[in-house]
Amino acid sequence: MSARINVITLGCSKNTVDSEFLVGHLRNRGYEVDFDAQKTKYDVAIINTCGFIHDAKEESIDTILLYCAYKKANKIDKVIVCGCLSERYKDELMEEIPDVDEFFGVFEWEKILEYLDTQIETKYYTNRQISTPKHYAYLKIAEGCDRSCSYCAIPLIRGKNISRPIEDLVEEAKSLVASGVRELIIIAQDTTYYGLDLYKERKLGALLKELVKIEDLKWIRLQYTYPHQFPMDVIELMKQEPKICNYIDLPLQHINSEILSSMKRNINSEETRQLVEQIRTQIPDIAFRTTFIVGYPGETEKEFEELREFISNARFDRMGAFLYSPEEGTSAYELGDEISEEIKQERLDEILFIQQQISLEINQGKIGKVFEVVVDKREQDFWIARTQYDSPEVDNEVLIPDSFKVEVGKFYNVKIVDAVEFDLIGEVL
Repeated sequence: MSARINVITLGCSKNTVDSEFLVGHLRNRGYEVDFDAQKTKYDVAIINTCGFIHDAKEESIDTILLYCAYKKANKIDKVIVCGCLSERYKDELMEEIPDVDEFFGVFEWEKILEYLDTQIETKYYTNRQISTPKHYAYLKIAEGCDRSCSYCAIPLIRGKNISRPIEDLVEEAKSLVASGVRELIIIAQDTTYYGLDLYKERKLGALLKELVKIEDLKWIRLQYTYPHQFPMDVIELMKQEPKICNYIDLPLQHINSEILSSMKRNINSEETRQLVEQIRTQIPDIAFRTTFIVGYPGETEKEFEELREFISNARFDRMGAFLYSPEEGTSAYELGDEISEEIKQERLDEILFIQQQISLEINQGKIGKVFEVVVDKREQDFWIARTQYDSPEVDNEVLIPDSFKVEVGKFYNVKIVDAVEFDLIGEVL
């Protein structure tokens, strides 16, 4: 079968990496493949779905229906669905959306290739084709998760934690850097758990020590860390190694001890506060990204007030927040969902407003200061850049007027001349 293929990726950066390996193998076999192509001049759509929370499921289903409509209109020939939603709800989806030609689970990449009349010539973690700008890429160091957080369906979808060997990851990282990547973003369901299954001890620090040796690698960024038994050797290494960005993504989810206990987070309020303080003491200029869930069962006004106060006082650099979504099969699902969507939304709006003010104040404090930035892209009249304190797509950006002559993927020193809630305005020195 000779086909032009469009791979549409929904959800998190871990899905992005899965799609990149799939596209690499397809292109290696001679297929013409695009990522998220807007035009419909292709034969097959492969949709890599997300099934994490209610909104993500809805987006996945809407996307599947859109491409089935293209198929009905004879604009494309086949629709293939894979990923998390397909893994979890395959039987229901087959019944509800019969226009899909085939469904595959999260680890059935070889079956997708077989379905397209091709095969893997080498092991799956090779031949990767990145979909990000060529100067940064995600490095997925493990699959699955051994945690038992009460609200999370990921272990039900992706199974137990499986760490990839350090030597394989270093080999992949070297290959990415040789292709022009200057920033590696370390991801997994829980990056701080890395190595426990394979080496019987946490090995994130050991992995980072190997990655910093790669000569042309400029930045290494940590995402998806976990607060319980946080490996402080990683912070010590971050302090010593200029290549490791002073940035940590640490989803806390809540601050009330009873809620944290019900969430099965294995950490209480006092321990959470101590961890944040400990990390900030070690690296005073570290940028914290965190996320919280509002409307979890049992969150009364009292528990929410504690969360609101904590957010106000902790002053995180970056913060995401979600409405609690009951997921079938999780232990929290049995607790019911007694908090109305209206109250959940009010609470969400309240903490997002607090964070907006904090972000504005932090950003205004940067006016007049100089930061090293990497240029990601050009949009309208601006170059879009980032400091070491920001992940792409989710964090603040530095906007540089396009009158400055810069290049995408290059690093520059920029003086901040203005700031708004989630953006800095800079001039190249």
